[in-house]
Amino acid sequence: MVLKPFRGLSSTVVLVGGAVGTAVRAALESAFPAQPGGWPWATFAINLTGSFLLGLLLETLSRRGPDAGLRRYLRLGLGTGVMGGYTTYSSFAVESVRLLGLGGGAIVVGIGYALGSVALGLAAAFAGMWVATRWSR
Repeated sequence: MVLKPFRGLSSTVVLVGGAVGTAVRAALESAFPAQPGGWPWATFAINLTGSFLLGLLLETLSRRGPDAGLRRYLRLGLGTGVMGGYTTYSSFAVESVRLLGLGGGAIVVGIGYALGSVALGLAAAFAGMWVATRWSR
């Protein structure tokens, strides 16, 4: 069996980045907890900023050259690691289900939160890519 060079380094970069991203997310969610039946602003902002930053990072790196060497480690550490730990599909899913299960006006909030998070997350990723494109000119 032949191992690729620096395979352990790639995993370490993702692990360290993930720990950093998760710590930042946990701190923000603790500082700004969601109120029962209310819009989960912390998770919403985390996922939108994470989508924007991931689009910005990946577009910037792809315009700089092939996914090799330092660019690969930046993608793994910042993209997969930090942004993967920072953004949170699990919290988004749990908060959506909780809002949808509360009844009354919370159902409308839950549907708005679920659809708005996905649509605006895509828009934020494309906005990040657009900014990276403008910067590279």
